Amino acid sequence: MKSVESLKRRVTPAVEWALPLWTRGKAGRQTPEELFRLLYLGWLVAFSFKVLGASWDVSWHFKWLRDDLAPPHLLNSVGTAIALVLTIIHLYTGYGVDRTAQRLVGWGTGIFLVAVPLDLINHRINGLDITSWSPSHMMLYIGTFLMICGVIRGWFMGAAPGRMRTMVLGGLFVFLFENVWFPAQHQEYGVFGIAAWDRGQPEAEPILLQFAADQMGRAVDRQMVVNFSLPVPDQVYPLYAAVAAMVVLVAARAMIGRMFSATAVIGVYLTYRALIWPLLAIADFPRSSVPVFLIAGALAVDLAFLIRIPAVRALVGSLGVTVLVDQALRLQSGAYYTPPLVSPMTMLIGGLLLAALWLGLEWASTRHRLRSQDMEAVVSATAMP
Repeated sequence: MKSVESLKRRVTPAVEWALPLWTRGKAGRQTPEELFRLLYLGWLVAFSFKVLGASWDVSWHFKWLRDDLAPPHLLNSVGTAIALVLTIIHLYTGYGVDRTAQRLVGWGTGIFLVAVPLDLINHRINGLDITSWSPSHMMLYIGTFLMICGVIRGWFMGAAPGRMRTMVLGGLFVFLFENVWFPAQHQEYGVFGIAAWDRGQPEAEPILLQFAADQMGRAVDRQMVVNFSLPVPDQVYPLYAAVAAMVVLVAARAMIGRMFSATAVIGVYLTYRALIWPLLAIADFPRSSVPVFLIAGALAVDLAFLIRIPAVRALVGSLGVTVLVDQALRLQSGAYYTPPLVSPMTMLIGGLLLAALWLGLEWASTRHRLRSQDMEAVVSATAMP
């Protein structure tokens, strides 16, 4: 009884504070500072659960036969549940978001929730659905991508300038990068899986290997393991690194607005990957190649922002980023496991794609005032008498 009374005394003030705020309103309404911070603290917690679940999930699927209620899925579901509650709050009350952020969060959460049953149906029909790049999986990533983009915009537009604003914005971009890079981890785990097979110590359980072999219609042999571990063309991994990963870092550098912002984002992500690596190994789960080479591309992005002319920055930056990503990947490949390399000419395609996307991002940043200096100018103008 004492514990119940104690819990009641703690919950009652929170309920009394929250109930008057639960009113329907349009996006962009004035949000109490305490509520604004609480909402975005909730998003940080939600994304943390989702990242932890996702990190364990990809390793789990290289060891065990798939299970809808596997612990990584349950951990990820905790984050999804928190995100759903926060989405409902934003959509109903209009607090903490402008119209664009509200739409991004709403559409992102909706796509994710639609993708979950579709993915379950897909696995019922197609078994393992061996690649991370399948349509139902991509819907999960796209939904999460839009969700995080909405949260980034909401924080960017509503948070007061200062160290806290910068740190949270950087943290949100780490979550965005993790989501974008997640499908590429299939190849990073795959090269370890092939190496383990070649050593005669396969990481996957026999039941998983046999299931995959039956699905492919062949014996459990090296070619089956290769097909399971590296199911997409070799060109996908380096091109994805040079284009998708680097575009996220360009956006991070522009919106955070601090020198070496892109390097800091990728540095935090790599530190996280390096920390979970031994934890997975100790728990006897498969390990992966950590993409240390991405730090070279992040540095190139940061240095490119020393160029003040947007179009020149995008073109010169794309060239420098592509060359450094390619060379750093080759250097890491010589020292450690990485997914298969491709010819430098293939990377030229990546450089052209990155240039086009970077130019588009420069245009969008200017048009929609998404650079840090734009927001600082708005705040300064508002503060003037």
